[in-house]
Parts: sequence; C-alpha cells; structure tokens
Amino acid sequence: MIREADEKDLKGLLELYLHLHETRVPETDEKLKNTWNKILGNSDYHLIVAEENGKIVSSCTCIVVPNLTRGGLPYALDENVVTHTDYRGRHLASACLEYAGKIAEENDCYKIMLITGFHDPKTHDFYRNAGYSSDGKTAYYRLIKEVNWKA
Repeated sequence: MIREADEKDLKGLLELYLHLHETRVPETDEKLKNTWNKILGNSDYHLIVAEENGKIVSSCTCIVVPNLTRGGLPYALDENVVTHTDYRGRHLASACLEYAGKIAEENDCYKIMLITGFHDPKTHDFYRNAGYSSDGKTAYYRLIKEVNWKA
C-alpha cells in the first residue's frame, strides 16, 4: 500500500533510512520529536511510504515549494528515495515517486526536481525510467555541514 506517513511511522522510517545512508537509528530525543512534528504539521511536506505487512519498505519525500516565478506556480522537490534492500526490484520506489507526481500535479506544480548523490548508472536509469530527466539542467548544491553517523 502506498500512502502518506502518519504519526505512528517514525520508527519504521528511521529503520528504513538505514538502507539509504544512515548507519544507526537516532535516539528519539526532543530534537527528533520536534522535527517529526514539524514534518507532520507542514501541509507542503509529504512523506510517502510503501507498506507491506505493516512494515515500511520504501519511501520518498515530496516537498511543494511556493514560487513567485512561472506565474506563481509552485514546484516540487523529491528527496530521500529509498527501498529496503530485501524489497528492491519490486517497483515500490517507482510507486512512491508516482504518488509524489500526483501530489505535485494536485498542487499545480510546474516541475519536480530530484538530485541524487549516487553515481551508479542503475540509479540514473531508475530515475530516467521514472520520468525524470537530466537533460537541459545542471544541479549544484552547497554542503553546509558534513554529517557522519557512527554506529
């Protein structure tokens, strides 16, 4: 089942992120609880999950960004696309991205942006097959803080 995350999903998401780039599940402290509540309370922030047998096995984030250009049309940013290693190859991340696309369309977004740090050609093929293009745009980012989690 593909759906948006709710308050009960924090632990499952944090465990899933071990299959993205995290090396440990963070402690549930006040900072984490505040961040989780900000996410849940932001109508422009959509945490999409694929759930099987009560377990979150794939996810992506879709953020709708208000915009003053392009006739005031917003754009969307997809981020943190991940599938549990044991569930890969079953089109779950594709389904999450498709759900994100529907959110973008419903919010009248004119584009969806996605940046990946993975250099594996299979990753790039996956995004192209999901309808994303790297033609005509160059992505840049500025790293503000290096975050290295220790197990």
